[in-house]
Amino acid sequence: MTNLPNQTSAKVLGWCLRFNIICGIARELLYLHEDYGLRNIHRDLKASNIEGNTNRVVGTYGYMVPEYAIDGLFLVKLYVYSFEILLLKILSGKKNRWSLHPSQGLNLVGHECCILLEFVPCLHISFLCLQQHYEDRPNMSFVVIMLHGEALYYIKKFITQNQSLIDGTTLVSKDGSFVLGFFSPGNSTNRYLGIWYNNIPVKTVVWVANRRSPITDLFGVLMTNSEGSLVLLSKNRTVAWSVNSTKEARNPIVELLDSGNLVLRDENEENPENYLWQSFDYPSDTWLSGMKLGWDLRTGLERRLTAWKSPDDPSPGELSWGIELHNCPEIVMKKGSEIYFRTGPWNGIGFTGIPDLKVNQVYNFNFISNKDEVYFIFHNIKKSVISRVVLNSTLDMYERYVWVEAKKIWSLYLTLPKDNCDSYNLCGAYGNCIIGFKPKSLETWNPEEWSKGCVRSMQLSCDDKDKIGFVKLVGYKMPDTTYSWLNESMNLIECRDKCLNNCSCMAYTNSDIRNGGSGCAIWYGDLIDIRLISATGQNATGQDIFLLFYCQVNHEEVKHKRKMKVIVILVVSMAIAVVFGMLLRPYCICKRTTFRGQSEDLELPFFSLATIIDATNNFSSNNKLGEGGFGPVYKGTLTNEKEIAVKRLSRSSGQGLSEFKNEVILIAKLQHRNLVRLLGYCIEGEEKMLIYEYMPNRSLDFFIFGWSMRFNIICGIARGLLYLHEDSSLRIIHRDLKASNILLDSKMNPKISDFGMARIFGGDQTEGNTNRVVGTYGYMAPEYAIDGLFSVKSDVFSFGILLLEILSGKKNRGSFHQDHSLNLVGQAWKLWKEKMPLKLIDTCLKDSCILSEIERCLHISFLCLQQHHEDRPNMSSVVMMLHSESPLPEPKELGFFVGKKSSVSSKNQSSSTNEVTITLLEAR
Repeated sequence: MTNLPNQTSAKVLGWCLRFNIICGIARELLYLHEDYGLRNIHRDLKASNIEGNTNRVVGTYGYMVPEYAIDGLFLVKLYVYSFEILLLKILSGKKNRWSLHPSQGLNLVGHECCILLEFVPCLHISFLCLQQHYEDRPNMSFVVIMLHGEALYYIKKFITQNQSLIDGTTLVSKDGSFVLGFFSPGNSTNRYLGIWYNNIPVKTVVWVANRRSPITDLFGVLMTNSEGSLVLLSKNRTVAWSVNSTKEARNPIVELLDSGNLVLRDENEENPENYLWQSFDYPSDTWLSGMKLGWDLRTGLERRLTAWKSPDDPSPGELSWGIELHNCPEIVMKKGSEIYFRTGPWNGIGFTGIPDLKVNQVYNFNFISNKDEVYFIFHNIKKSVISRVVLNSTLDMYERYVWVEAKKIWSLYLTLPKDNCDSYNLCGAYGNCIIGFKPKSLETWNPEEWSKGCVRSMQLSCDDKDKIGFVKLVGYKMPDTTYSWLNESMNLIECRDKCLNNCSCMAYTNSDIRNGGSGCAIWYGDLIDIRLISATGQNATGQDIFLLFYCQVNHEEVKHKRKMKVIVILVVSMAIAVVFGMLLRPYCICKRTTFRGQSEDLELPFFSLATIIDATNNFSSNNKLGEGGFGPVYKGTLTNEKEIAVKRLSRSSGQGLSEFKNEVILIAKLQHRNLVRLLGYCIEGEEKMLIYEYMPNRSLDFFIFGWSMRFNIICGIARGLLYLHEDSSLRIIHRDLKASNILLDSKMNPKISDFGMARIFGGDQTEGNTNRVVGTYGYMAPEYAIDGLFSVKSDVFSFGILLLEILSGKKNRGSFHQDHSLNLVGQAWKLWKEKMPLKLIDTCLKDSCILSEIERCLHISFLCLQQHHEDRPNMSSVVMMLHSESPLPEPKELGFFVGKKSSVSSKNQSSSTNEVTITLLEAR
């Protein structure tokens, strides 16, 4: 046995011999550190000793690790450092000590770049082991894996059979759009192999390989085995994940395409798109441009999205999105095995249940259904505009995002379900009792319980075919296609005849509405999950999406020989209806004097005054819940034990009549889980009352919560405002958002209430002006309180105040600091600039909060409280910021952080817990 050769004799050693020496030394050190019964660092350390300290430093100059030579600290990483000094000596043929560059005075460690291109892999390993801080160096088991794995130690475009990808290295697509590598999600320490966007600063993972089998260390290796299959190995060379290709490849190559598709192909294959395997066939929670969602009928392969279990756990959750293979295929969202939402069948233009899916400038889309495949696909129109779809398991939502490069954020573009009525089969069979049907159970038929559905007013019989006809229903979502039949070659007349000749047929329509309509779709049995989408029969694109949809009903549509008789019957019926209407009109006018013809807008149940008096115990003070600007609110109990809240317009107030009308008309058209539900109204004489669902936990300003509940309330309010501003059929500005107008149901879900001040905007209108400023001191945006200008950003400002109050447990109005006389906004901004924002946080949150979440919410509140409305985010951005960890822009100067002596705050009076809405304030 001889020592390593010196500099002169080292020249005779070839690379193969040098490499074998390097690997042998590494394996021996690995044995000493990990594989031997004792953990040895040349001092016979016990197994329980991981590191130690000594006052007597021994060793050889040039090989000693910094923390050992300076501080006497030794551990297994000591000889990792020494090993790499030795490795440099073997590579260069020089010693570290005394090997100084003549001009620069650098020893071997500072001079190795001159041979960087010749020995890249080994030099890369040496650099990893020569890290200044010992915790950054790999252990010897990882060094051995790197030496024997021929891993990619620098960015590369593909992996061949004699290469591998280890943790810490990446594979990048040709144009640099996507990257494949190892990552740890959220707060997890587990390692996963995934794909994410390479040029987007917000790390956005779009695919995960080992979703069900995380790697618990940093020794993950991706490689192709001898059979040409792709495998992911963990520390002990155990298989964490693998793929099986349909045929064996002689020269397998792994490549990440510019689309984000990871493919395994044979390098000798003439057709470069003939893949042995591709990640696009096995999507995770994200749908990318060019990815097919659906079925390959030839192989039985299903491509379905499944949400992550949580932001920290990418394993498959309950929420999924895919195509159901009925005779009329449709896309469904499921929670576990239960259908949660469905799109309705494709009609050649779009899905009848997604009226917002329309031609746009961001992406195009298509649905393909033939004997080989059934799938839905989209393509980004411009390479510079990136769009993706993700399943959000936290919100149980399908979300489409678009990357906004100027703001460096993902902007929310589309969400599904849109509202509560999108929930699958919410109203039972035949929806909310379409024409010719009645509630199956009158006892349970109310605004909260429709699930038992409807039945025909008169049952049909196959013996009465001459009395059976069809009525055209325009603007409806197509029913569940589980029990349907499809023929693409039939015309509508043939489709009608086929339905008439089958006693089980309930409805029919064209399967394709393009070019006047073609094909035949027939439904058998009860019509499930049908709902009115557009009363005019047009969605946002201006097309009749349900053109020529027919449904069986129980009025007579006789054949041609009896047509005249039908006309006579109809004319007589209409005449009777007109006469009856004229007789009834004086009574209605008397009953609703103050509305003067607006009753046609009030599609709500009418409650008699006697019913309300009985329910509220004659407006007993014991039933009083509170009082707002327009009058008191009482708790009531109906005869069926249902609890209600009654908002009674004050008789003595000359204000509020128009606001009362506004609230009835407005809320009747809104449905959202975070908006309070209006059950009905009462107008008799001078009495004007609104009947709401009762919120047992009253309003937000009555409670002190832990952080988790506060955060859920914040998110719920944000989603409610987003619905008002962008997702409802109307664009609505609340104008009086405050703590007392946020009610809490039995599960502590927030509900935005009191729409008396709300204003409706047109689809393109974004702001307005008024000479009559209404709202509540402490919540109004500067441009509104001073100049009467209001917009959706006015509500954003109020939301910022509300968010600040929830975080601090204090009210903005009246909360002046004893030292500097600033209100809550001023205090918060001062602490933010002094880098002490958490001093503002409610002390009740001390033991229950997540500091990073609280600080992020505080940051978002400042963005909402910007002095100039154009600097504030819209609510879609706010919702996105609340549910992501993307970097936030720095806030500018805030609006209305004033002190007691400020001219703006001089109007403020002493604060009380019983806030009163301002109904008239002169604009300045």
